[in-house]
Amino acid sequence: MNIKKMSDLSEKVVFLTGAAGILGTQYATALSNAGANVVLADLNYTRCKKMEIKLKKEFDVTPFSLKMDISNKKSIDNGISKVMKKFSKIDVLVNNAVFPETQKERKIEFEKFPLELWNKIFAVNVTGVFLCNQKIGSIMVKQQKGSIINISSMYGIVAADQRIYGNSGLNSTAAYAVTKSSLFNFTRYLASYWRNTGVRINTLTLGGVENNQDPKFIRKYSEKTMIGRMAKKNEFTGALIFLASDASSYMTGSNMVVDGGWTAW
Repeated sequence: MNIKKMSDLSEKVVFLTGAAGILGTQYATALSNAGANVVLADLNYTRCKKMEIKLKKEFDVTPFSLKMDISNKKSIDNGISKVMKKFSKIDVLVNNAVFPETQKERKIEFEKFPLELWNKIFAVNVTGVFLCNQKIGSIMVKQQKGSIINISSMYGIVAADQRIYGNSGLNSTAAYAVTKSSLFNFTRYLASYWRNTGVRINTLTLGGVENNQDPKFIRKYSEKTMIGRMAKKNEFTGALIFLASDASSYMTGSNMVVDGGWTAW
């Protein structure tokens, strides 16, 4: 058994949504470092294009930038058609895109939360994942192989501790919690549905990332983790590579939690 070979993604085509985000850029770099040709799908095409040039030069891979609205079926269908025309396959799908809640939106009281905003969050966090899984999953079934990773949050498992957030605007909305929670059973359903097809699907559940938040908030948050701090931006990439590669070949329908021990108390 060659451990390095098990985690090797050389020549694999990885479709990454939300590629231009804070974690998306980390995932794209790690996947490229593992040898993958990463499809950088995001509304921010300019940022993806800059990343494409950087990754190609640094890792000698073939990244592909794609402007795509994950809440729009036509945009997804057109984007995937372009990818298939270029690569003729998709080996891995990472459903990483998430609705970008603003601090103002996070401060809205639940009793006054607008239905329009609720629907917008669902359109990205749930419907977008459904559309990508449906379209790309169908391709993987025909290939008789593929790995799908649905990115969730610890707040899909447990309630946000409102005491550490106050009125900071750093909290997530109820819509975020509901959408992220839904991914667990969606993953299990598809794992069962696509059994014996060669398609594996798992959830990767993440904790909070340190990103220049207020020091008081960071301290309060860190006290609730067993490791005693927030995650660094690159600390989820190892788990992602594991789930994307043959290293996790006997794993499907599962949820891998990387939250510093937050949900294990």
